Amino acid sequence: MNETVNIRELNDLIASKASFLSMIRNGMDRRIVGQKHLVDSLLIALLCNGHVLLEGVPGLAKTLAIKTLASLVDAKYSRIQFTPDLLPADVIGTLIYSIKRESFEVKKGPIFANFVLADEINRAPAKVQSALLEAMQERQVTIGDDTFPLDRPFLVMATQNPIEQEGTYPLPEAQTDRFLLKVVIGYPSKEEEKVIIRQNIHGAQEPVHAVIRKEEILEVQKIVEKIYIDEKIENYIVDIVFATREPSKFGLPDLQSIIAYGASPRASISLALASRAYAFLQGRGYVIPEDVRAVCHDVMRHRIGLTYEAEANNIGADEVITDIIDKVVVP
Repeated sequence: MNETVNIRELNDLIASKASFLSMIRNGMDRRIVGQKHLVDSLLIALLCNGHVLLEGVPGLAKTLAIKTLASLVDAKYSRIQFTPDLLPADVIGTLIYSIKRESFEVKKGPIFANFVLADEINRAPAKVQSALLEAMQERQVTIGDDTFPLDRPFLVMATQNPIEQEGTYPLPEAQTDRFLLKVVIGYPSKEEEKVIIRQNIHGAQEPVHAVIRKEEILEVQKIVEKIYIDEKIENYIVDIVFATREPSKFGLPDLQSIIAYGASPRASISLALASRAYAFLQGRGYVIPEDVRAVCHDVMRHRIGLTYEAEANNIGADEVITDIIDKVVVP
């Protein structure tokens, strides 16, 4: 009985705090046509205090979406354009000698912000990509002998272009695993494209203003942490992840030769976190199986390694995840 009352109270609390979601969506709609899934994915990452990797061909408003979201939150924003000649110090900062003080001083890099746009992240070499690892995972940066905690909320929003191979460096698995979500976005519909043309031929973009402070974001993140996940839902999440490691035990023997390696324990954690955030977007204080299924592709697609046989048969991670979701028993 107490549990029911708590969930009811949590639902009321979510209803009272969720008004900013409509304001953020309205603000995004002023700049971006369509791409509802992209907007929801960015909100999920923000609510979970996670990071998001956006993949899509040029011109799909990836950078615009991220920049607009940062404008709607009254927090510090920085943009890093990743290029082949970028150095780790260009990201995290370095020590600079001060003649006046006759000592070295810390010059902080653009990573010291609440929203960091890592534009075309796969254009920088591995040593620069790895400079992000400590910041993304530990929420801190080490420069010289000093370690600096990063301000919260801290969200790395990276974009990458999948169609170009020349001059790009594929992200290592250790780094992609640190992104809560990998969101793949496609082309707009004909009607949406006509609206995009009309908006852009006039030149000026709709102005957007901050609708929420970063302190309020932190409060909402604490509410999301309270969203109830039943043990049956936990078992469902674990079954989905284990089906990527031992597919034959879940009635999917055909996937045994398709999957080179399954999802890591971080996938289970991310699936639970993203499911709670999705439940919050729906105005619920508890997670249901549909929440898990809704975020499963974005959470898992970059955490499953496929064999050469999968590539030869043109089988992608999304198809594998769909097969697993359809097979694993729903509680």
